[in-house]
Amino acid sequence: MKLFAIFGDPVAHSRSPLMHNSVFKHLNYDACYTRVHLPDGSKLKETFFALNLSGANITVPHKEAAYEACDEVRGFAKKVGVVNTIVNENGRLIGYNTDADGFMFAIKEFGAIKNILVLGAGGTAKALCARFMEDGIKVSVLNRSQERLAYFRELGCECFSWDDFKISKYDLVVNTTSAGLKEEILPCPSDLLEKILDNSSFAADAIYGKMTPFLKLAKSKNITFKDGADMLLGQGVLANELFVNYELKTEEIKLHMSKSFEL
Repeated sequence: MKLFAIFGDPVAHSRSPLMHNSVFKHLNYDACYTRVHLPDGSKLKETFFALNLSGANITVPHKEAAYEACDEVRGFAKKVGVVNTIVNENGRLIGYNTDADGFMFAIKEFGAIKNILVLGAGGTAKALCARFMEDGIKVSVLNRSQERLAYFRELGCECFSWDDFKISKYDLVVNTTSAGLKEEILPCPSDLLEKILDNSSFAADAIYGKMTPFLKLAKSKNITFKDGADMLLGQGVLANELFVNYELKTEEIKLHMSKSFEL
């Protein structure tokens, strides 16, 4: 039996085991998927091999550490330096990023998006911003401080810290921070976020499974919003394909993964 896992801190909330185990069970694939709480991202590689894993997903805050842990990085992950899916290929860790395409799948229903404001400057933000830019979308990034914004400037994004932010009109505002995951806090000061949402058509949160303070505020302003569930599903299908080396049909993976959200 193959063993897969998700690494993160925190990780107890993750739906990934339900999603992947639903696929393995219903499609008779001899594998199991579990959670691994990993406080120290530098120990990812040794923990992966100590558990004899065939593959893993990586969640906050270890996506950049996962990139460093890989022996080879392929596709979009190579461009952004952020890995959320790793596969054991003959004793070598191969890294991929399925987050970005998962998110594009999630926001399709919003229609043509031309202008996006991203809150946060971590691994998820890097992947999403690079993907948005590929599609010719204008991207602005707002982070607490200037320290982590160099990557986004090089990418061609408009960058702001909380201190120098200039408001514009946005088709979509996306929270990629962990604000609201554990504590009831907003991703930026409330007066700033009020102005942002008053000038936005849609709102999306990478966090799933709960109504975050960010989404509550969007709802109070009658803004169409969604949490990260569809992004989670989209990236999960792509990750599962990598785990099973494309031995299962995409539509069947998606079907059983979708059903796991009803559990």
